[in-house]
Amino acid sequence: MQQLTIRMPEEYFYKIEQIAKLSGLKKSDVTRMAIRKFLDEYSTEEETDLYSKAKRLVGIVESGISDLGQNHRDHLIKKIKKNAE
Repeated sequence: MQQLTIRMPEEYFYKIEQIAKLSGLKKSDVTRMAIRKFLDEYSTEEETDLYSKAKRLVGIVESGISDLGQNHRDHLIKKIKKNAE
C-alpha cells in the first residue's frame, strides 16, 4: 500500500472527522472510501459494450407498455409508421 499526503480545506477535514466519529471508522478509512467512490464513478477506462455505458439507466423509466421487452420490434415499427403519417 502506498502513502499519500494531501492538503484540503479545513471544512473537508472536519466533515471527514465527523463521519469517522459517527461511523466508528478511522479518518483514513473514510478518505479511502471517498477516493474509491470517486474513482469508480469517474473511471477513465473506456467501456466498450453498450450495457456498461447504459447500466445506470436501466430500469429507471417506466414505459407503460407491459410487453415492451418481448415485442419491442413490433412497438418500434408501429411508432415509426405512426410518425411517418
